[in-house]
Amino acid sequence: MSTPAELYESHRELLERATRAAVERDYWSAFPESPSKSIYGEDAAPSGERAFTALLGATFPVDVPGAVGTVSTEHSPYGMELGLSYPRADPLALVAAARATIPSWRAVGPRGRAGIAVEILRRINARGFELAHAVQHTTGQAFVMAFQAGGPHAQDRALEAIAFALSAAVRMPSTSSWTKPQRGGDPLAMTKTGTVVGRGVALVIGCTTFPTWNSYPGLFASLVTGNPVIVKPHPGAVLPLAITVQVCREVLAEAGLNPDVVTLAAEEPGDGIAATLATHPDVRIVDFTGSSSFGDWLEANARQAVVYTEKAGLNTVVLDSTDDYRGLLRNLAFSLSLYSGQMCTTPQNLLIPRSGIDTDAGHRTPEEFGADLATALGKLLGDPKRAAGTLGAIVNDGVLARLAEAGGLPGVVSPSAEIADEQFPGATIRTPVVLRLAAADEKLYTREWFGPVSFLITTDDTGHSLRILTETVRAHGALTALVHSSSPSVLTAAREAALDAGVHLSENLTGGVFVNQTAAFSDLHGTGANPAATASLTDDYFVTGRFFTLQSRHHVPSTPTA
Repeated sequence: MSTPAELYESHRELLERATRAAVERDYWSAFPESPSKSIYGEDAAPSGERAFTALLGATFPVDVPGAVGTVSTEHSPYGMELGLSYPRADPLALVAAARATIPSWRAVGPRGRAGIAVEILRRINARGFELAHAVQHTTGQAFVMAFQAGGPHAQDRALEAIAFALSAAVRMPSTSSWTKPQRGGDPLAMTKTGTVVGRGVALVIGCTTFPTWNSYPGLFASLVTGNPVIVKPHPGAVLPLAITVQVCREVLAEAGLNPDVVTLAAEEPGDGIAATLATHPDVRIVDFTGSSSFGDWLEANARQAVVYTEKAGLNTVVLDSTDDYRGLLRNLAFSLSLYSGQMCTTPQNLLIPRSGIDTDAGHRTPEEFGADLATALGKLLGDPKRAAGTLGAIVNDGVLARLAEAGGLPGVVSPSAEIADEQFPGATIRTPVVLRLAAADEKLYTREWFGPVSFLITTDDTGHSLRILTETVRAHGALTALVHSSSPSVLTAAREAALDAGVHLSENLTGGVFVNQTAAFSDLHGTGANPAATASLTDDYFVTGRFFTLQSRHHVPSTPTA
């Protein structure tokens, strides 16, 4: 059994490297993203699949304080029978159990807590293939994406949060000496201590599409800053976070600590556990990813807590001109198709001037651009096997309903089609739909259509497009914006528009970087500057809002003056 201090020392080099990476913002990853035998070992993939299969049709082995029966809520978008059940949480029992761990968890100190957090990540990474199957068959992500986004990319985001949290928590020295000279007498002398005190019980509310990638920053930032965490998964994607909680509890117990520092809150749909927990007076931190409606409700009603939300938004592309038309179409088609548009960063609104755009392939009217984009989508998704690996599967009926609704509207440029998956015949796979709209059709494009639905919107000119970008993002939020232009003046105007709107901007993406992908330790995700999110991982507020530093002081004998 390793103590927290020993775990910190064993992971100290990695923590220091992560801290440097978080400052430098260049490419760095602690966890290889390729599911390669040469990296993870010859038996890693088959043993991970066996471990996943062994979980099916049974109650997941995790202790939950005050559990009352079990729940079984998950359905694979690929048609596989899961049959998993979990202990059903009693929210009041969870809060009481978490509250009881606060003194002992506080006593571990920031460095010890960071050591435990990194050990948890190391063990989660060792179960990467098992976790990838869990992510795939709850979210609908294709396997490679599930391995990468649900595993190493999520773990890198967690490590970045640990590095930021540890740096903030040790910024003030834990002990200091204070000596004040006195005229005609011995100086006043005191010793002062500073203790990092967590804000209280933390609640992480997971989403159904990226349960680990979106939950890990809040989970690990709260742990390092001294807060016990209740993890409340979405009923449709419990297993990835159940595995996470299981690992957390194992590491805590082995370190001689109360495992109730991290607990699982599984529920039946309609139980309303998230609302009950979020408004409990002992819950002082809430991390949420999901719909705007519930995110807004949390911000309005969880008044006793610091609330961090990532909600819906109108991700926007401004099309002005390009020197690489083929690259633009290829890049944009992939961005619209990746995981069937079920990403909080996928473009929805594509703004193009009525007069069209100049390209290296000639001038293109909006009609011609729409046809070219449809052709690019067809080329990307024409082979069913490749299409299935790009699109994944539709995660729930709500996405299907929006897709059907959009497909029934006038102006369809690229209709949605069904794709068959040889490996999973029961999978629900659809290609994106793209529709043409006018700038006056605000009621349609100012609503978020989460899923593979995008609008090609005709504007008066590029200046009008930039105004729509600013106004819609200010009003409804966005996590990404993209501009394509070969004009320096337009790029300057686009940067100003993005700053006014409060959204991160990408420019002229035509290669292997896509607007809906962000890299840990470098890219910023969420800004807090528009309604889509209340904070970015790199903001001090994201970690400093989770703890206080409290001081104690006492006199000590002073050294007499000569």
